[in-house]
Amino acid sequence: MIEFQDVHKYYGDYHALRGITATIREGEFFSLLGPSGCGKTTLLRTIAGFEGISSGAVLIDGNSMENVPANKRPTNMVFQSYAIFPHLTVAQNVGFGLRRDPRSKAEKDKLVEESLEMVGLKGYGARAAHALSGGQRQRVALARALILKPKVLLLDEPLSALDKKIREQMQVELIKLQREVGITFVLVTHDQEEALVMSDRIAVMFEGEIAQLADPETLYRRPNSRRVADFIGVMNFLPARVLGEGNGHIQLDVPGLGPLDVTEEQASAAPNGGEAAVGFRPETLTLLYDGQTPLDREAPGTIDEVVYYGDMTYYDVKLDGVEKPVRISMRNVFGRPVLDVGTRTRVAWSPGALVLFR
Repeated sequence: MIEFQDVHKYYGDYHALRGITATIREGEFFSLLGPSGCGKTTLLRTIAGFEGISSGAVLIDGNSMENVPANKRPTNMVFQSYAIFPHLTVAQNVGFGLRRDPRSKAEKDKLVEESLEMVGLKGYGARAAHALSGGQRQRVALARALILKPKVLLLDEPLSALDKKIREQMQVELIKLQREVGITFVLVTHDQEEALVMSDRIAVMFEGEIAQLADPETLYRRPNSRRVADFIGVMNFLPARVLGEGNGHIQLDVPGLGPLDVTEEQASAAPNGGEAAVGFRPETLTLLYDGQTPLDREAPGTIDEVVYYGDMTYYDVKLDGVEKPVRISMRNVFGRPVLDVGTRTRVAWSPGALVLFR
């Protein structure tokens, strides 16, 4: 549906987009993820036509968007601020884009009602826009964008102003809505969890470039660089020394974990630019309680910090011979005690959970 061909964007001497080449598929929920200033919003605005490009090409549905103004593109955008008109009713806001449409008033009113029902606001048409909650305003903005039936819906951090509970609820509703309408959604966000929850694929951006483009599980389990790994969720890193490699395996010595093997598939694609390190997620390690035997490997350590979250407890554990603690998450199932700071423990893991960066 959308194709970027070596897209560059300059603001004077500042190189905002650096050779972006990527494809967004028809009907997928695609996210642009990265820290502030990485170029994700600029890239979104090049799709909408709000920003021109310095070189390269942007294609939508196979057609070049060169010299095509924003109002002629098959896209619509939901802004971070929602841009709801407070002096208009909900129905007037939703139908705003139909003002010059040649259809009759009855047809337009029907479209407005259908759009409101789609976003869960049936019967809200006569309500004053200023009287809506944040979540309701977000739904009005979605209905206003979808009523024009664009091929692509662009979402510029639309949930950032909502509180945590409403934001999580709206994430699920957006996923369901996207599946129902079947059009391509492109989301800009700096929230890693939001991108992982909502997306079919994610492009992680740093400094105007796409560092990795993959499905959420691949990004989380097999990041192609330490920078991506460090940005997506929580990952522990330990220094590693490569002892040898062959037959599809790499032999390592890792302080705290000892000698171990990883497969070549577990090695990141991008150079680390320094000493080798292994990375692993908090949930891929487990604490062994008295009487438990490890499924694979174990290492001794001491609990340095405990953070209790109700359903989960996060432990910072100092492995023997390692100064910096590693983070381990344990689900609080019935009968499993929460360990105290200073407790000696054993940490178990599967070598398949490790990623090698070198």
